[in-house]
Amino acid sequence: MNLFALGVNHETAPVEIREKVSFSADKVFNALQELKQRGLVAESVILSTCNRTEIYFTVEHPAAEPVVNWLHEFFALQSNQLSPFLYLHRDLAAVQHIMRVASGLNSLVLGEPQIFGQLKDAYNLAHKSSSIHHTLGNLFQAVFRATKQVRTDTAIGNSPVSVAFAAVSLAKQFFGELSQQTALLVGAGETIELVARHLHESNVRRIVIANRTFSKAHTLAESLNGYAIELNELDGHLHEADIIIASTGSPSTLVSYDSIAKALKKRRNRPMFMVDIAVPRDIDSRVNQFDDVYLYTVDDLTDIIEQNKRSRKDAAAEAEDIIQLHAERFMCQQQAIRCVNPLIRSYRMQADAFKNKLLNQALHELDLGHNPEKVLHKFAHQLTNKLTHQPSYQLHKAGEMGDQDIIDYAERLLIDEARVDKSTD
Repeated sequence: MNLFALGVNHETAPVEIREKVSFSADKVFNALQELKQRGLVAESVILSTCNRTEIYFTVEHPAAEPVVNWLHEFFALQSNQLSPFLYLHRDLAAVQHIMRVASGLNSLVLGEPQIFGQLKDAYNLAHKSSSIHHTLGNLFQAVFRATKQVRTDTAIGNSPVSVAFAAVSLAKQFFGELSQQTALLVGAGETIELVARHLHESNVRRIVIANRTFSKAHTLAESLNGYAIELNELDGHLHEADIIIASTGSPSTLVSYDSIAKALKKRRNRPMFMVDIAVPRDIDSRVNQFDDVYLYTVDDLTDIIEQNKRSRKDAAAEAEDIIQLHAERFMCQQQAIRCVNPLIRSYRMQADAFKNKLLNQALHELDLGHNPEKVLHKFAHQLTNKLTHQPSYQLHKAGEMGDQDIIDYAERLLIDEARVDKSTD
């Protein structure tokens, strides 16, 4: 087997290079077809995300240069333009690399789970285009098993390492489930958008988005079945909020001490969880003096994130051991398949030769008018003797030599236990 993983990622190439070799879904399908039709690969899968483009492929001959040249040609790039940024892994190293990618060990954010879904999508698309056969089919099942064990047996994905995810994770720790909570988000920039999507995925009951530009808030809220308000309407909605998360570029405070005091009275002192991600701050820090307000700042989140990064690094070391085990097991299985397939073919050819020879003899006897029943019995008897002679001879030799291992292996190979059990019923 000549298995390769070829690609560029956020560690080896800047964004202006990565975007040159970014595949859309349509391009992936066309590329897979072209690789196959031109005979450049036996099997292939293409993974393309904002942080990486990778081609996993098998070839008959141990050379990846034709695929490297094709990649330049497909994107109309100059010869060797990608060479300084490309990496190429082969066989065991390729298997380990793909498993690391799937487990989030090779991601910009260590342990992030989205890449696993993206890899499964890439696999499914390649499967639909008939670009996957035995080797990559077996490989990706091994990759999925390894990733599942990494996620189950390590803490690689348990700790939030982004500000948006950390804020929502804290809210979930505070309330437990969020299905009964209303979240009020102040701002509509990238961070708030990520917060909103994490809240939506966590089944929060209601999302209200307040922003200076109403249209931007409305667009985001509409995509998440939320509700948008003008920034000057903020005070009138504070009492509805169990969760307030703020991240704007405002030079002055947007959520005041007095407005929270009024909101708490309307809420009858039901607790309010707040995260102020903005610098300068959007929420008056004095609101933390209220017994029923729990305010976190971006510094609190940073401390949590740094602690969680260290935790993920420890988990990554455990994950590497799991990946090493699964990768080596897969390579051993592939080696066994490569060794045993020729033996199986030879054995089948030998049995087929015996059958054809004896069948021709039987047909000749039938042509001469011999009794059909006797011909069939003779044919069955001779075929049985031919097929069992060599194993019987070798077993006799093993018995004489006292080689119990061969006898035990032969029993596993030659005896159909299910048939023996049924025959003794």
